[in-house]
Amino acid sequence: YHIVEGEHSLWDGVSRPYRETIRAFLVYFHNEILRRPVETFCFTNGSIGNFFFAGARIFFQSLDAAIFLFSRVSQIPAESLVLPVISTNDRLTLGCELWDGTIIRGQNEISHPSNGRREVVDKDCNSCSALPSSIKRVFYMSSEGCNLLHEVFPEANHTVLEQLSKVDCIVYAMGSLFTSVCPSLVLRGIGETIASRSIPKVLLLNGSHDRETIGLSASGFVTAITDSLNRTYGDPDKSLKYHPKDYVNAILVPEGGQIPLDVENLASKGIFHVLTVKSVHDTKVGVIFDPVSLIQALTGLISEHMDARLAEPDPLTENVTSVC
Repeated sequence: YHIVEGEHSLWDGVSRPYRETIRAFLVYFHNEILRRPVETFCFTNGSIGNFFFAGARIFFQSLDAAIFLFSRVSQIPAESLVLPVISTNDRLTLGCELWDGTIIRGQNEISHPSNGRREVVDKDCNSCSALPSSIKRVFYMSSEGCNLLHEVFPEANHTVLEQLSKVDCIVYAMGSLFTSVCPSLVLRGIGETIASRSIPKVLLLNGSHDRETIGLSASGFVTAITDSLNRTYGDPDKSLKYHPKDYVNAILVPEGGQIPLDVENLASKGIFHVLTVKSVHDTKVGVIFDPVSLIQALTGLISEHMDARLAEPDPLTENVTSVC
């Protein structure tokens, strides 16, 4: 309440124009919730940024417009391109299927269920109950769905596919593997486009496990990414058969990270380029990459790839013989 009213200490140091712009969409989001009395909404552990973004999306009825506003308000550099992997106003819900057949509906229930408790959520794997079985796959379901019969297959944003076909490097970032990374990979067209590119495809390995990845090694992360891009466990008519090395050809590992680095298993998947990068310790999330060292490592991978491309013989001239 104090945040919406502009009286909370979080507003300290925020200029009036910025404060009023953000508050307007927080108020709009709150009003939209009040208009749905049959649905309950718990603000506990919510992100103010997410509330602002949701208010903007509902107001504009456009995900692209909401991203544009958020980018300007948060001063994201103009040269950075933020794209929604799905561009739709339909309400979708993330679901996951466990290896024991259990279906879990909703991102929070997968990664950090609150069990109705109004307390701060800690996504550390030791802070909440373990999943009854490891995750087999993630998929999208209708907002009212609760089982595999309600699975839906949204299309990937064509602009995302276009950008993937032009970029010099693809990076699978740190984060929640199954609720942040994989949902962007299971869409049709994403796997096909990534597999077709001969560029660095880099996995930034997490520094620690969370509820979703307990027991996974580095090769387990690669398998999860490969299965998602291949849509291995979904509709067999929509699945692909690409190899792990077609999707990941380099792995950057934070120094001192907790994820087991099973180099032999990675090599069996065709992944030989594994580089340890200097890390720092974050009090909230643990081991993360040192930003400067990470940028240097990524730049080095891209430069190495570019140099290799330049060293390749030109097929139009390599067989030309000079005749005097």
